[in-house]
Amino acid sequence: MHAYFYGAKKKLPKDFDDYFMAQDTVIVEMDMCRGHLDENPDVTCPCPRGREILEPVNRFNQEARKLKIPVIHVRAVNRKGGVDDVQGNIAAWRRVFPMTVGPIPNAAMHNIEGSKWCDFMVDVKEEDLTVSSKKRLSAFYPTDLEFLLRNLKRNTLVITGLMTDCCVLNTSFDGSNRGFKVIVPQDLTRGFSPEMEDGALKIISLHLGLVVESQELVRKWRMM
Repeated sequence: MHAYFYGAKKKLPKDFDDYFMAQDTVIVEMDMCRGHLDENPDVTCPCPRGREILEPVNRFNQEARKLKIPVIHVRAVNRKGGVDDVQGNIAAWRRVFPMTVGPIPNAAMHNIEGSKWCDFMVDVKEEDLTVSSKKRLSAFYPTDLEFLLRNLKRNTLVITGLMTDCCVLNTSFDGSNRGFKVIVPQDLTRGFSPEMEDGALKIISLHLGLVVESQELVRKWRMM
């Protein structure tokens, strides 16, 4: 099994084998929702690069299901009226992100409960799990994800989805800080730009966990 450390591909020693036990693993898929991925101009927080991984994520999740690895789809859902954000303590991204990307006219509707923007754009199967109380950048805040993971008795998180340099990175920090093993398949996450994705993955590989290729990860699961 190989992993990428600061961008360099290296063969892992056997003392990393505990990262690859399927029975200890869960998929934490981040924010693959219409609010990021819709192609319409009124999309509420665009991540156009994320469309590249829609089908690869679907295929990977199906391989995980075959191995009895739970798939958890995480999304932000904000209450109507904006009390969680725009009418309360406004999330920082709403102020700083437009300074680079320009105005986002429909941002106030981002993932409002009951709206189409909360719709998952990946395949969600009956046996899958969801976490829909995310309000900020980490899948752990202020959600019940850790409670769910402890009850599943799973200690290895394979984090996929959006955005590499934002929610994936934040979730990797919070997962590692809570004592979980973190794996990020670099081909199953996208962010603001290739440069930002590369920087985030390098940070993860330096401090938080393993950066791998998804198909090699699946092969390793099958071998263990």
